[in-house]
Amino acid sequence: MKIAVIGGGPGGLYFSILTKKAMPHCQIDVYERNKSDDSFGFGVVFSDETLGEFLKRDMQSYELIRSKFAYWDDIIIARDGETVNIAGNGFCGCSRKTLLQLLQQRCTEEGVNLHFEHNVDDLSQFEDADIIIASDGIGSQIRTQFASEFGTKIELKKNRFVWLGSTKPLDAFTYFFRNTEHGLIVAHSYQYEAGMSTWIFECSDETWQKFNFEVTNEADTIAKISEIFKEELDGHGLISNKSHWRQFPHVTNQNWFHKNIVLLGDSKATAHYSIGSGTKLAMDSAIGLFDAVMANPKDVQAAFQQYDKSRRNTVEMIQYAALVSLDWFENMNRHNQHPFYQFAFGCMTRAKKVTYENLRLRDNSFTDKVLKEYNTNCHSELVSESESPAAFSKFKLRDLELQNRIAMSSMGQYSAENGVVNDWHFQHYTSRALGGLGLILTEMTAISETGRITLGCTGIYNENQIVEWKKITNFIHNNTFTKIGIQLGHSGRKGATKKPWEENDLDEKWQLISASAIPFNEKFAIPEEMTLSDMDEITSQFVQATINSEKAGFDMIELQAHHGFLLASFLSPLTNVRTDEFGGSIENRLRFPLRVFTEMRNVFPKEKPMSVRISATDWAENGISEDDVLTIAAAFKNAGTDIINVSTGNTVTYQKPQTGRMWQTPFSDLVRNTVQVPTITAGYIQDIDQINTIILNGRADIVALGRPLLLDPYFVRNAQAYENFEADDIPKQYKMGISHLYPLKTSERKQADGMKKALKPKSNKK
Repeated sequence: MKIAVIGGGPGGLYFSILTKKAMPHCQIDVYERNKSDDSFGFGVVFSDETLGEFLKRDMQSYELIRSKFAYWDDIIIARDGETVNIAGNGFCGCSRKTLLQLLQQRCTEEGVNLHFEHNVDDLSQFEDADIIIASDGIGSQIRTQFASEFGTKIELKKNRFVWLGSTKPLDAFTYFFRNTEHGLIVAHSYQYEAGMSTWIFECSDETWQKFNFEVTNEADTIAKISEIFKEELDGHGLISNKSHWRQFPHVTNQNWFHKNIVLLGDSKATAHYSIGSGTKLAMDSAIGLFDAVMANPKDVQAAFQQYDKSRRNTVEMIQYAALVSLDWFENMNRHNQHPFYQFAFGCMTRAKKVTYENLRLRDNSFTDKVLKEYNTNCHSELVSESESPAAFSKFKLRDLELQNRIAMSSMGQYSAENGVVNDWHFQHYTSRALGGLGLILTEMTAISETGRITLGCTGIYNENQIVEWKKITNFIHNNTFTKIGIQLGHSGRKGATKKPWEENDLDEKWQLISASAIPFNEKFAIPEEMTLSDMDEITSQFVQATINSEKAGFDMIELQAHHGFLLASFLSPLTNVRTDEFGGSIENRLRFPLRVFTEMRNVFPKEKPMSVRISATDWAENGISEDDVLTIAAAFKNAGTDIINVSTGNTVTYQKPQTGRMWQTPFSDLVRNTVQVPTITAGYIQDIDQINTIILNGRADIVALGRPLLLDPYFVRNAQAYENFEADDIPKQYKMGISHLYPLKTSERKQADGMKKALKPKSNKK
């Protein structure tokens, strides 16, 4: 086999070492455009786990690399001189130049042919090669030539960054945040060898512009940055090495190979430096490509397919985590309003992989500081609550006090008859109230018969419905501390459909209405565009439903303005194409939903809170924008909304949501910390650890669970036992269960903690 490797970076070199070692008769040539001792950038970072993988693959490389690495266990976060150390992280770094030299040495030892100062822009010279590996970096000439074949997409992210070095010694990987007159600037810094450290300075484009930085003016950059970070640099200078300001390019490729050309390293996929080195990603992929070639030595296409299959999911997960991490830094000015330990906790948990429990096991002295600060701010007069888990802290909306921050999200039961709740609904809501929730939000309850989604939807538009709802609210108020809010809504263009589990659609459908005459999909009828008369009627129905909800004993009302239902159809440009005063600008699109809310607020008791649930993105091109969402949230806040329930999507059928654990929390974060209004978040949140993490880093004030509560109405009781939290609302009839549940959950937690510690990679620190 004959292999040509274009690009002499760590990924291409490591693949060459492994392959030549395994297939000595294989001819491998590496072509690098630079000199052998050229290197741009300063240090590279690996985790202990990554070094362990190198150990398994090539002992000689591992020993060479390991001998040159600087090791640290701590991460330090500093903001304007205030610092905190977080132990137990396990990282190592070395000079990029040294790493390249060591890998070049191993290539030479194994018989790989290295060609330096050899730029490749024409692949015709490799016609006899079985495999051509394009590992020529972010700006890959090979990938660019075949961009359409690879399906290349490159998105420049917003922040500006510059890579510099210094002689300043560092004891740990350190994030230095510095407030300036033009915004926050952060230095990602770490020592990679004796006397040398990497400093990546990052800021928003607005901050960069206001400082009048210039892309290639290294002297000006060093002069200004040295002054801003003079305390952190402590008399040490900054060193440049083609240190030009850049915006991070997020590179993806639909196809990783074309004919006999395969992509490797940054030419294939980039991951933001804030979650670790791109070098790690390149070398991990080199291992994946090597494994695939070894498994298919006589079938290149089969090897490439295995490489794609084995690595793509991992790479995309890393890229997604990197984007979430990058998003935190792009919005660090927004997070800067938080108290110091909360800010530091947010930085540590930004990519969602690291949670409160992870950090507690690594360094409980840090999480103790975070929790104490949080509880002091929440309960300044209640010192005894300083150790209470964040999820079980109280929260007040107007005169309504919730016993904890865990809510039940609206989940349709589709089990009503003529809009009337029954025994099913009674057990559904009361069992979860006995289970200790802070707040229950009912399923969407229709304001009229034609406002239902299905024939099984609940309503509150007649006296019988009020009476049956009141049986539920009375039981909850008489037997639990849980509060219950009703979500009032109208199905709009998504009405008159079958229940989710039914196969056959409705025989008789009612006329649908919406902001515009756009059907939800081909199975739904075209709705009528609402007239002014329709708006008057719908508004009066919402007002009457509000009055009815007060009669039924609800503690709170949530207005449904999400997921493409009637009011939401006015808010999204995908469902509102009106040309009158209710269409066009976001201010116009807001007119009707705001009118409805305002008139509801006027008739609901002033001491009781109201919420609005919105969709913060349509997950579709030309949908609702971030500016739209902030305008919507601010308008509802000014109209008297006490809390905003931030959801996403379900506006159109062709949406492309990016799901995953806690996937909607960034939207809640955006609304909460920009508009300064409390928020509720939901979306694949599964355990008490995630809830504590979300609350502690300030992404939401209440966490709503949906599906986790369907089969576990006692989720909160189990979580309280897990946290060894002494709840004061357990019904006396059930208190005997404490003696069984609490020891059981304590034992389970000890076992889980032990497994997590055992699975932590062994440190390679010398």
